[in-house]
Amino acid sequence: MKTHRMSDQPCFALYSAVNAITRAYRPLLDPLDLTYTQYVVMMTLWEQDGVDLRTLAERTHLDPPTLTPVVKRLEGKGLLHRGRVPGDERRLVLTVTEAGRRLRQEARDVPEMMLCQVGLSPAEERQLRALCDQIRHTLATGRRPPDAAAANPPAGKHQGRP
Repeated sequence: MKTHRMSDQPCFALYSAVNAITRAYRPLLDPLDLTYTQYVVMMTLWEQDGVDLRTLAERTHLDPPTLTPVVKRLEGKGLLHRGRVPGDERRLVLTVTEAGRRLRQEARDVPEMMLCQVGLSPAEERQLRALCDQIRHTLATGRRPPDAAAANPPAGKHQGRP
């Protein structure tokens, strides 16, 4: 009989790593008065301003019901503005305010500081990101990307354990 020890579960390793990373971000984001999720939203809007909520949800991999309270809090802090598209009242467009643009300058060193804390080489960081993208894609679509399937054929009935 096969044992299922928690420490052997890849999903637990991911879960634990995400929790550790989120905790490590806290002292970097607290002075900016941002949570990690708020930071993700602001980084996405700094990359491309003036996107609608659906596009933001796609880019952040968060669903709109999760994003709505985050966006409202950011608007309450004066970092972004929510506005309707003329002619399409259903579309909510988000734009970064002047205060939000100033915050970008204050947050400019956070990614590098965090990368230094994680301690991965650039190659390891790229590999980790690719594996995480593969996992997210597989779970979202129910099938592995073609390049991943060719490189790693399934072993037995299951393609891996959770």
